[in-house]
Amino acid sequence: MTTAPAPVVSRNPADPSDILVQVAAPGAFAAVDGVERARAAQPGWLLSGASARAAALGAVAAAIDAAADELAALAVREVGKPVTEARAEVARTAAIWRYYAQAPFESTGAVHEAADGVGLLLTRRRPHGVAALITPWNFPYAIPSWKAAPALATGNTVVLKPAPEATACAQRLAEIVHRAVPAGVFTVLPGGPTEGNALLSAADVVSFTGSTAVGQAVVRTATARGVPVQAEMGGLNAAIVLPDADIPRAAAHIAAAIAGYAGQKCTATSRVIAVGAAHDPLREALAEALRALPVGDPADPATVCGPVIDEQARDRVIRAREDLSVIATAAAPDGTDGWYASPALVEKVPPGCRLLREEVFGPLAALLPADDLAHAVRITNSVPYGLVTSVHTGSLDAAMRGLDQLDTGMIRVNAPSSGVDFHLPFGGAKASSHGPREQGRAALAFYTSGRTYTLAPAGT
Repeated sequence: MTTAPAPVVSRNPADPSDILVQVAAPGAFAAVDGVERARAAQPGWLLSGASARAAALGAVAAAIDAAADELAALAVREVGKPVTEARAEVARTAAIWRYYAQAPFESTGAVHEAADGVGLLLTRRRPHGVAALITPWNFPYAIPSWKAAPALATGNTVVLKPAPEATACAQRLAEIVHRAVPAGVFTVLPGGPTEGNALLSAADVVSFTGSTAVGQAVVRTATARGVPVQAEMGGLNAAIVLPDADIPRAAAHIAAAIAGYAGQKCTATSRVIAVGAAHDPLREALAEALRALPVGDPADPATVCGPVIDEQARDRVIRAREDLSVIATAAAPDGTDGWYASPALVEKVPPGCRLLREEVFGPLAALLPADDLAHAVRITNSVPYGLVTSVHTGSLDAAMRGLDQLDTGMIRVNAPSSGVDFHLPFGGAKASSHGPREQGRAALAFYTSGRTYTLAPAGT
């Protein structure tokens, strides 16, 4: 007997009784059918030309700008994103589509001299075909967009499978994109593992963002089929603070990176490494910054930390801090049924503790002492992940000495670990990432494959 896929359900994490989406999962056949419709539409989309593709992406950007307030409110309601962050994400999403609207006019190759001086040698990049995009709930507009926009710009068609918790946001984004592109060019496929696995079995290129366990399975499946794949997975990010840092400023940055959006970012800070004499003043300043951090209703513009995404996430954060020495917490709101977890900073964490080995994905961080910069680098590199590290110092020399020793894909000096420059490559090292980088010009290379042409005169 075949078990029916679990239904797609999306709830408001600040008010779990508020259900945004509850529909039957479409199943594996719908996933394969979506890919086939996308494959049928792809040649026409490519042949529409650079001007048409650029205009379509520009139209999506303009429509997102026009619907900004509505889109932000939907993200607040569906994924519990604090409204200030939700508005910023919508603005960034429009900027992403606008940035890639110029990409169809980018050079796709080069002309080379033939070794014998006869004819021409050309290199050219061409789209793979159908791009399968599997995305998480925490950036319901930006992550699908920074995958879809370069894929579409380079002539691919797209089938997007969002996390069930962000289905309403994905469907609203699809409504906007559908007005700008032909039928079959951009498809949203709701669902869970059944639909995701079927999509992986049929697509021509795969981009994934999500948990490490699922990402590793995605990589295995795509690699076995011989299709290009990139996977952005977990992070266990450190903030290194040197004694010469601006301690109050560093504490403010780190507190926001620990608890902003309830720590539900792969770039959130989960380890704070205080070097030498920085430890005691940083401990005090960071505790004060966390206690003062506004926790509450994500619709309130003052809120920095709202609810976590669901009950399981809340329980995971609570379990992770059990039996640990808590320095400071920011109290969760009373009298609410929402899934809130108090932000917390802990210390004296045992070496084998889960908090120092696994991503909790919540507003929780450990304060760790280091003897010197070299010791701090060793602590930073001691985990299986390597996404981003922030380094706080007043000395460029000190920063430069440590930067090249860090096994992380992104390093931010005197800035929070959280934050993304969408026009630059994004990705990590070790278990954080697999395959080529995404975002920026790197994405244009990922969604295309190279061809080499030899053009010789007839009769030679």
